[in-house]
Amino acid sequence: MTTTIPPETIAAFRGIATASVADAVEQKGVRGYLTGGIRAVLPGKLVGPAVTVQEVPSHVSEPPTHALRAIDESAPGSVICIAAGGADVAVWGGLMAAGAVANRIAGAVLDAGVRDVEEIRRDYPELPVYARGAVPATTVGRYRTVSLNEPVEVGDVSVRPGDLIVADSDGVVCVPLELVAEVLALATDIEEREREQTRLIRESGSLQGGLEKYQRI
Repeated sequence: MTTTIPPETIAAFRGIATASVADAVEQKGVRGYLTGGIRAVLPGKLVGPAVTVQEVPSHVSEPPTHALRAIDESAPGSVICIAAGGADVAVWGGLMAAGAVANRIAGAVLDAGVRDVEEIRRDYPELPVYARGAVPATTVGRYRTVSLNEPVEVGDVSVRPGDLIVADSDGVVCVPLELVAEVLALATDIEEREREQTRLIRESGSLQGGLEKYQRI
């Protein structure tokens, strides 16, 4: 999958907090923030276009073919987003992390669990993984992949292939592809205003005064 987001835009979003990005997306009338249940199990700033995989419950024992294809076939800098409805199984592990690093994947966002956390932290510390939590259970015989690069729901938010994923310690935000430029401008303005607001609060010693002037909290 070829990204349509310029590298300079990716770089600009890396310098913006997800809180500001989430607020900017909402100013466009869209919910972009994923549920707080999806958090940084393996921390690190994560920005890149989404590659989507859908998993569903299944008793068939088979490898997660679409997820493996996503790792091997996606453009460098992509974010693998696996939708599994909050499943209490690991849809990502050490071997997938190895493949992701080898293919220069930016990281993963999982609406399910991750395993081999100690191994990934030790061997691939540069790979951020956001998930529901750590769980040792395999998906094999419990879930199977059914689609690659189709719209999915991750953390109560619709994620389409190519949408921009932005994640940090506050959580994960999905920016619809068609809003990326506008959201970047809005989020940049939010950050600039917050810096001015912070300076006013520190100089005046009045939190309420800073809030009243900028109408933001």
